[in-house]
Amino acid sequence: MTSSPDYNYTAKSEMFRELDISQINESNPLTKLVHNQRIVEVPELELESGITIRNFPIAYKTWGRLNENGDNCIVICHALTGSSDVSDWWNPLLGQDKAFDPSRFFIICLNSMGSPYGSFSPLTINEETGTPYGPEFPLCTVRDDVRAHKLVLDSLGINQIACVIGGSMGGMLALEWAAIYGTSYVKNLVALATSARHSAWCISWSEAQRQAIYSDPKYLDGYYPFDDPPASGLSAARMSALLTYRSRNSFESKFSRRTPSNDQQLKSGSARPKIQPSSVSEHSLTIHNDGIMNHTCNGSCKKNKDASSSSPSMSPRTSVTSISSSTSLSSTHAELKEVKPAQTYFSAQSYLRYQGAKFINRFDANCYIAITRKLDTHDLARDRTEYDEDITRVLSSMQQPSLIIGINSDGLFTFSEQELLADYIPNSSLKKIESPEGHDAFLLEFNLINDYIKDFLQTNLPEIVNSAPHQWSGTLGEEPVVNSVFGEAEDVTNW
Repeated sequence: MTSSPDYNYTAKSEMFRELDISQINESNPLTKLVHNQRIVEVPELELESGITIRNFPIAYKTWGRLNENGDNCIVICHALTGSSDVSDWWNPLLGQDKAFDPSRFFIICLNSMGSPYGSFSPLTINEETGTPYGPEFPLCTVRDDVRAHKLVLDSLGINQIACVIGGSMGGMLALEWAAIYGTSYVKNLVALATSARHSAWCISWSEAQRQAIYSDPKYLDGYYPFDDPPASGLSAARMSALLTYRSRNSFESKFSRRTPSNDQQLKSGSARPKIQPSSVSEHSLTIHNDGIMNHTCNGSCKKNKDASSSSPSMSPRTSVTSISSSTSLSSTHAELKEVKPAQTYFSAQSYLRYQGAKFINRFDANCYIAITRKLDTHDLARDRTEYDEDITRVLSSMQQPSLIIGINSDGLFTFSEQELLADYIPNSSLKKIESPEGHDAFLLEFNLINDYIKDFLQTNLPEIVNSAPHQWSGTLGEEPVVNSVFGEAEDVTNW
């Protein structure tokens, strides 16, 4: 059963043309991972850069029914690698009498541009060339997302947003919604584990992740074929990102120095048959290169090394001589009898490898680059000359009742950044989640977050929360998700 089509359109609505998802799936198979979403064609938008894009797709998914006034809408904004399917990553908050109640609210989540899950992205076919945009995809900012999504809401007959809610990158969108459209359109705001502007710390992590992708020989300046992507680079980028989503103590408690189980090794691909090394050199080589995703040498690297070492002119290091410049192992080329090195493979490594291998099957490298660039552009004060680009003045102008939720152990979007939001947004309240799980806590502490949001909506939207529930024929995500795109916190609690 698809998400409910029974919302009401106002007479002034001009619905956008709905696209055939099966055709989009042919050029972008990753859209198949998000079930029962819709994709519409937006006629035109001028991006912040001045580039005008036309006839571009925006994907979305809905729950519930829009009321006669078109003002019972909750807009939920997803995080970096999320999709329009809230039931995939915040399912415990979705249902009657929960924070996201489809019997009283019309709930919509729109996929951000740059994402591989249906909206305008590097995987979208460029009408001028007949090929995907790839690395020629134009920079899309957080504000561009909000303005594109507003056009879709208008086409659906939504006259007012009762509350906009988002965490991490989604929190950036939520803040921009409130800053751009004010209280006449956005009535309430909930922002979790986010920031008023992207910090130097976050920008640096994004840069390190992009460099991992760029360093993959298969990246080819972004012109790689879909079926042969820079998987090693994207996997490494994902691994480093995961480290920012957790805390040091979270990893220590989950993994410590444990050896991965056989099941964990199977999941991470580390249990594949290996050739038993026959010499100390081969044994050392096996340890040194353990974890390489793509073995491109096929034995040729050793041969090339031996050939180059036989010609001193090919090695710049041969001009340096020292009494200790040459060493040997007594059994380097002898038969390997028994070597007992210290442990070099740990459960934490197997988890990272598993997540890296899993991620490359559900995401695209150019999309990852595009979205991290989008994050870097986030600054509520940027180009707001009416406030002299002063972040505190911009925040002070946001008059919506606002709930700010932060995590004490979040090292990516620190609690102090949540305090800044709460200090300057006039009608705001601040909640702290005490959790060792770091940034991921906004995707793990379901019960607490559900209660915080429910109480906030009860206080600020009592006329909707206390209204009689209506029947709704859609699904709430109770069915198991076969190919989840939920990435930020998946599996770690059970690893």
